[in-house]
Amino acid sequence: MMNFFKTKLFKRVFLWATILSVVVGIVMMLQRNKATNQATAAVAQGLSSGNVPVSVTTVARESIASNLSLVGTITANRDIAITSETQGRVKSVFASIGDAVSIGTSIAQVDDELKQADLLNAEANFDKAKADLTRKEALHKQGVATDAELEGTQLAYKSAESLLISSRRRLRDTRITSPISGKLTSRNVEVGTMVQVGTAVGTVVDIALLKVKVNVAEADVLKLRVGEKVSISTEVYPGVILEGKIANISDKGDNAHTYPVEVNFANSKTHPLKAGMFAQVIFTSVQPDKTVIVPRDAIIGSIKKAQLYVVSSDSVARLRSIVTGIEANGAVQVLEGLSEGETIVINGQNNLRDGIKVSILK
Repeated sequence: MMNFFKTKLFKRVFLWATILSVVVGIVMMLQRNKATNQATAAVAQGLSSGNVPVSVTTVARESIASNLSLVGTITANRDIAITSETQGRVKSVFASIGDAVSIGTSIAQVDDELKQADLLNAEANFDKAKADLTRKEALHKQGVATDAELEGTQLAYKSAESLLISSRRRLRDTRITSPISGKLTSRNVEVGTMVQVGTAVGTVVDIALLKVKVNVAEADVLKLRVGEKVSISTEVYPGVILEGKIANISDKGDNAHTYPVEVNFANSKTHPLKAGMFAQVIFTSVQPDKTVIVPRDAIIGSIKKAQLYVVSSDSVARLRSIVTGIEANGAVQVLEGLSEGETIVINGQNNLRDGIKVSILK
């Protein structure tokens, strides 16, 4: 029986606690609604009475950025295809991909047996022609040989000499060599490969010196000079700044009115870079002109269809459309629609509409 009364008492206490919680929740909701209505009424009263508080600033002309910075792709100083100047079957290969090569380093050897035979024949013919010319000149001095006979011997000598030079060159061409110093990045032949004149045997790349090409806008390109120093940074080495120089400025722009500018810089031994990587080129000599800028917070809506409130001398806020340019560090460049010295709203514009009087917060 005692347990029965305890259970009944517990149910009553729980019921009253639930009812009390519901009542408290209703009271709190009513208080919130009252506060919201009061705030809305205050805003409405402010709009009607012209007492909407706002914060403002004066439009000034400033530089929106300190340097011109553009991104380009790193390329090698020289990227040369090694081609065969003869035809035949490759009998030896001397270099592998990734090897460092110098000018004249042998990459492959083409079968040269017939070329050596041609050279021996050319040397023999040359020796004979030389001996014939020596005898003919002696006979000509003695008056035994005529001028015509001497000229014929001289022509034979020159022909033999020409064939000797050609034979030596054809034999030399059987050894395919690197035309520059660098690294062998590709090799397209193996022992037994048949090559023709012009066959691409491989590629050698010189990255001791690197290049970056960027497109500079016409408003900035005239501020640049060949030989000026630039700073170069990459994502692969954060915080590492390399020094380069402007090597070339194109005299012809593209359809976007930008001009290709080539920057050269030495590849770092401690922070080596490779062709194909991205690099940021910072033209420290280009100081941007001062322009009309406004805080990003002053703009209502998107940058593409930017609007802001301009406060007149009689404290009336007028909504105005503007044309914007670049955006950086919380500031936006204004190209059209706003003048230096005008007053704009930077806080409180959400409570405004066109033509409303405002009170400026100090």
